[in-house]
Amino acid sequence: QLETLEQEEQERLELRPHPTEKTTHIVSHQHGMTVTKTLQEGEAEPQCHSFSYSRAKLRARLLEGASLLLLRVLARRQTMPPDLVFPAINSEGDLCTCSY
Repeated sequence: QLETLEQEEQERLELRPHPTEKTTHIVSHQHGMTVTKTLQEGEAEPQCHSFSYSRAKLRARLLEGASLLLLRVLARRQTMPPDLVFPAINSEGDLCTCSY
């Protein structure tokens, strides 16, 4: 019973004259998960966008951290079930599928 409680991803591009920083923060709460994306380009005010997913929508979905753990377990067992696909949330916080 692994559960992701919180995940944060940060990306920075050093583009002149306006460096860009993008952060995605995902946090679990009793009703589901909230994703907050922040984008800052140069000296401009940060743009923030937040949205939530219900527990029902997230059922059996893997976040990036859980996906890495699953890959380690599969590598340790030295076995890979054919056509292994999981519902997932990508690093942008969007619902998707993950194939192994």
